[in-house]
Amino acid sequence: MGAKSDLFEVGKTGKEAKISKNAPLALKMRPRNLEEFVGQDHILGQGKLLRRLINSDRISSLILYGPSGTGKSVLGNIISKLTNSEFDSMHAAAVGVKEVKEKLLAARKLKKNRDMRTILFVDEIHRFNKAQQDVFLDDVELGNIILIGATTHNPFFYVVPALISRSHVFEFKPHTQENILSILKAALRDKERGLGDLCVEVEKDALEHICRISNGDARRALNALEVGILTIEPDIDKKIHFTKQVAEESIQKRIIRYDTDEDDHYDVISAFIKSMRGTNPDAALYWLAKMIYAGEDPRFIARRILICASEDVGNADPHAFVLANAAYDAVEVLGMPEARIPLAQAAVYVACAPKSNASYLGIEKAAHDVANEVSREVPDHLKDASYKSAKKLDRGAGYKYAHDFKNHYAKQEYMSKKKKYYQPAEMGYEKKIKAWLEYLRETEKE
Repeated sequence: MGAKSDLFEVGKTGKEAKISKNAPLALKMRPRNLEEFVGQDHILGQGKLLRRLINSDRISSLILYGPSGTGKSVLGNIISKLTNSEFDSMHAAAVGVKEVKEKLLAARKLKKNRDMRTILFVDEIHRFNKAQQDVFLDDVELGNIILIGATTHNPFFYVVPALISRSHVFEFKPHTQENILSILKAALRDKERGLGDLCVEVEKDALEHICRISNGDARRALNALEVGILTIEPDIDKKIHFTKQVAEESIQKRIIRYDTDEDDHYDVISAFIKSMRGTNPDAALYWLAKMIYAGEDPRFIARRILICASEDVGNADPHAFVLANAAYDAVEVLGMPEARIPLAQAAVYVACAPKSNASYLGIEKAAHDVANEVSREVPDHLKDASYKSAKKLDRGAGYKYAHDFKNHYAKQEYMSKKKKYYQPAEMGYEKKIKAWLEYLRETEKE
């Protein structure tokens, strides 16, 4: 079957090279076939497209996208053993264009001389820049290679559109806690590849802790299990006791997937804003806590609260903007970790406040008219009349000074073309604003 693979060590016969007994547990317990593969049922379950493509050996170019430890490279290993095609692989961080071109040349020769296709697996394909990715295009287009790219980054941002359009994109999800538990139990049972030949007593709470803290990463969970068990001194009965305390020491602090310039950053801040807009203070606090835990810039968080206070609360509760602005100032003065408190206070206030986006909609409509309509002239009575000789041009003639009239309101034209941009909502303080404007407009009729 496939050729020797840099990543998967598959020989000409398709048999996987023997893995050293000293290899990491995560490597030794790597699934050997689809039946052993755990998780990703949404794309690999019975009858799903990706499973059908693999089982029928009709793989087309694929982009496998998702967080670490979810099975992307594992799936590449399985494909390497099932396909009747030549199989080769590379890690994008370890090769340059020269090596890529050599592999592509070999694939062309194989296609020409033996009419045999080559599946080329590229791990961390996002590490190739645009020019490097473009090298694959002709060979993918001509069918010389079937490209399988694996990436932890959103391919729609990091993979060139031409490759995306020629590939199926499959998203891998973080493993569920049930998936992780199943993987850990399999490792504890397996006497050939796992830890089954050891006399281990495992507390239920210990495994559950690893499942929670591993955050959907099977590799991290297996590493924690292995480190914990292999570093414990057996008791006099040669039993190894894997307790929750040992599990906590083995896996330590939870790792949050949160890259400040990628999906997690934008997804979490989006959830935070939408939770405040949707009047859900509990969700807002959760997403705020996640951003703080992951090390997000607190000034960035404060700016988003400030924007939400103006865009989504607006004049329904003008105090929201004041408090949000005060929170921003407090962040600058206090720094972390204390700044999390005013951030939480402002987020909760904005989330609980009555909502109105009337001001936001108003400026959007006005901006649209300014950009798309004929520019409106300022009425003469509103023009600046403070300079010498302004009267000769009738500047300011007929202007009514509002404070000289009842209710400090003077009926006069303020735009050459009447247009209603601001429409107050029936919420909070803005309800009073609406009533006041309606009252003034009624007095115009008198």
